[in-house]
Amino acid sequence: MENSFFSSKVDPEKEPYTIVIPPPNVTGVLHMGHMLNNTIQDVLIRKARMEGKNACWVPGTDHASIATEAKVVAMLKEKGIDKKSLSRDEFLEHAWDWKNKYGGIILEQLQKLGASCDWDRTKFTMDEDLSRAVISVFVDLHKKGKIYRGIRMVNWDPQGKTALSDDEVIMKEVQSKLYYIHYKIEGSENETLTIATTRPETIMADVAICINPNDDRFSHLKGKKAIIPLIGRAIPIIEDEYVDMEFGTGCLKVTPAHDLNDYELGVKHKLEVIDILNDDGSLNEKAQILIGEDRFVARKKIAKLLDEAGQLDKVEDYKSNVGHSERTDAVVEPKLSLQWFLKMEDITKPALKAVMEDIIQLYPPKFKNMYRAWMENVRDWCISRQLWWGHRIPAYHLPNGEFVVAATQAEALKLANEKFGDQFTIEDLKQDEDVLDTWFSSWLWPISVFDSKVFEGDAPNADLRYYYPTNDLVTAPEILFFWVARMIIAGYEYMGEKPFKNVYLTGIVRDKQGRKMSKSLGNSPDPLELIKQYGADGVRTGMLFSSPAGNDLPFDEKLVEQGRNFANKIWNAFRLIKGWEVDSKISGSENKASIHWFENRFQEALAEIEDHFDKFRISDALMTTYKLVWDDFCSWYLEMIKPAYQQPIDEETYEKTIEFLEDILRILHPFMPFLTEEIWQTLNDRGPGHALIVQNWPEKKSYDTKPIAEAAQVFELVSQVRNLRSSKGMSPKETLSLSINTQQPELYISYQAVLKKLGNLSEINFAEKVENAVSFLVKADECFVPLTEEIDVEKEKESLSNELEYTKGFLASVMKKLSNERFVSGAPAAVVENEKKKQADAEAKIKTLEEALTKLG
Repeated sequence: MENSFFSSKVDPEKEPYTIVIPPPNVTGVLHMGHMLNNTIQDVLIRKARMEGKNACWVPGTDHASIATEAKVVAMLKEKGIDKKSLSRDEFLEHAWDWKNKYGGIILEQLQKLGASCDWDRTKFTMDEDLSRAVISVFVDLHKKGKIYRGIRMVNWDPQGKTALSDDEVIMKEVQSKLYYIHYKIEGSENETLTIATTRPETIMADVAICINPNDDRFSHLKGKKAIIPLIGRAIPIIEDEYVDMEFGTGCLKVTPAHDLNDYELGVKHKLEVIDILNDDGSLNEKAQILIGEDRFVARKKIAKLLDEAGQLDKVEDYKSNVGHSERTDAVVEPKLSLQWFLKMEDITKPALKAVMEDIIQLYPPKFKNMYRAWMENVRDWCISRQLWWGHRIPAYHLPNGEFVVAATQAEALKLANEKFGDQFTIEDLKQDEDVLDTWFSSWLWPISVFDSKVFEGDAPNADLRYYYPTNDLVTAPEILFFWVARMIIAGYEYMGEKPFKNVYLTGIVRDKQGRKMSKSLGNSPDPLELIKQYGADGVRTGMLFSSPAGNDLPFDEKLVEQGRNFANKIWNAFRLIKGWEVDSKISGSENKASIHWFENRFQEALAEIEDHFDKFRISDALMTTYKLVWDDFCSWYLEMIKPAYQQPIDEETYEKTIEFLEDILRILHPFMPFLTEEIWQTLNDRGPGHALIVQNWPEKKSYDTKPIAEAAQVFELVSQVRNLRSSKGMSPKETLSLSINTQQPELYISYQAVLKKLGNLSEINFAEKVENAVSFLVKADECFVPLTEEIDVEKEKESLSNELEYTKGFLASVMKKLSNERFVSGAPAAVVENEKKKQADAEAKIKTLEEALTKLG
């Protein structure tokens, strides 16, 4: 940050690589989902920066109308101040104070995680320029006839006291009850109709009973009336095929004010609408009974009253899907309300086409079907919210009952007088009380963070022309519709162009029991405490070890511990190398095979890492890096070239090892920026201008698989010798003699020094058979270690027979794959080739094992 390595300026000579952050709520503090999401973004941006691209990651926060207003109301309540006692301006003064005090916390926490955002570009969705953009878009869409005001059934949050869009309603399966209620038939002494409902507290809002015209059980009731229990009001019995004859009793009570489907029925049959609920979910005067009671308290009391009146038949346990507010978790009420809406039918078409035709790619692609289903069945977007914190709707109501929409009060006055004659003054204008849905500002985010004036009709500025469309968006699947789809809609509406090329959808971070991590469950660790305990790099890698795109991450602190252990391993490898004394006079010829192997192995791993990145398999890219560093570099290469105790290393090997370490630091840097930068700076006195963050990503070169396969064979031999020592109780310090029956002695000769060092071997010979020796197989080669005591032939035969059985099973599984036409035609050529190589190796091993068993008799 001090050296402005994170900042980005327009540079036509460089290719831009741009990410805009999904702006976290200004109310927020870092949680595990943020950690995962922002770590992935940082990995992508750091890699792009090292690839020489002009990397720009724009940070910012979202004003989060519902959540922030709730926080400010709670804070005021603690001070003994009721929101109702304040004017709008007084309340907003408190809200801005709160935002200025707490709003930057989450961005400071992201810096501790190592997020290399261009912090000079930090934006807030209620910054003056971004606010102007929102207002301009509202005015523009209203002029185009795409925004309208009307009475519609909306989702109402009784706790937040505001309307919600369909996407802000989370359906949850809850254990409820089904109440069977008797309605008397008007004019009959004994006849009743029984209705099954989960909401007995709404019977006072009933306006009809509906039966299916094909249901013979109730055909005699057509045209009659039923009496609502407890209040005695008569309501008509109507017919409609909408009624499911199999559900409940086959009769439906129709309550248009409190159910979306009932509302549609009411419109069709021209029924009256009776709304018995206040905005806070309590019963109003129209309910006639239990006035002022909360809806859930009323439910229990109504059930008791019905029972006492002999009109409650029975109550059954019942599971139902109930809508909850995404922000407050309150049970949502369907409510008829005068709101502002955006017509979605036409505006969504370019956005649907872009994803279906892979102009914008979703990772993983399984989300395409979900996206299409939503876009093809989208409802008009309810964009107004009954709050004070947010962008106030730029509609001005006039004394004559009309309204005008304009960006400013002065423009509104001019428009009103042009439209209705010069009859109004500024005092006659009353601005709409509602604010816009928070998503109505963040859907402009990839455009407005670079240029807000483009929405006011200006030509795009240099930033927008250079950085837009952005490259990759990293976000959670649960806001695919809230935010991602709407940004695509806005991109095509205002730029005629996609807002980003790729959308990487992360999974949800869950605990070991599979539950989503949340404060309310108390199952989420504090990310900052994790960073304190395990280091930011340990936490970053721990999160990524098991987070494939679109799949949930089962979080376990052991993963973070593994991340810290990885960091320790790298640090210890660095200390080991730096501790060696270098002698320019000695030869390093015995290390040539080891160096040649690692050069090729590194390039093989690099190609694999690049392929994973290209396919957004970030977790796999890390695992390939992890294995390269831990297994190949630390466990094998360093052991192969390490000088004897208190002996120097030759200069050529040392310099190559430093080169390898530096290349490893480069590919590790996006995942572990703190540790790698520290080692990079300590390796040489480099100074800020030569920081790792601005170094080049390693160059991809062609590689030879032969030395890689040969070294793998050598490592297997060393492992077998070590296993032999362990099984026979031999000391690792005891030197052994080794004989090999092989067609490729030159392989073992080139690695002779390595074999002797890592296997603690005194000599390596080549022979077809060795008496009184334990044998084992490496690929098709039989290896013999002579023993001082007699070997147990039967035990040796049993061991070889077990290995033969296992190898035959392994070969069968490989053959099954290769005989599958779909696998052979669909898998990459390299994968199929690898399976064929496994087949050849297994066949050769089986032959050698069978020969060895024959020799034992």
